[in-house]
Amino acid sequence: MSFTVVARYRTLPGREDAVLAVLDQVAAASRQEPGCLGYRVHQGTEDPRAVVLYEEYATEADFTAHCVTPHFRQLVLGEVVPQLESRDVVRCAPRPEVSA
Repeated sequence: MSFTVVARYRTLPGREDAVLAVLDQVAAASRQEPGCLGYRVHQGTEDPRAVVLYEEYATEADFTAHCVTPHFRQLVLGEVVPQLESRDVVRCAPRPEVSA
């Protein structure tokens, strides 16, 4: 069973390109982490300041380890967060499948 994180960001006006460039670096580094099953960066089609990250890890512990990596601390916390108007992170676990 995997562990999913959906992060919703809204950049400061005019900062979307800078934020997305840094997040592309974060995504590439994160995909190399043990336990990272996927890391996708999305930009809003109607609102280009809206950014959504979809991250999937083998376990919650893998996500916790991601949060202390140098690239997360330096790039996300150090460079991305100061350029955001808002940030919301939702941690998710899949619900068991129900047979019909």
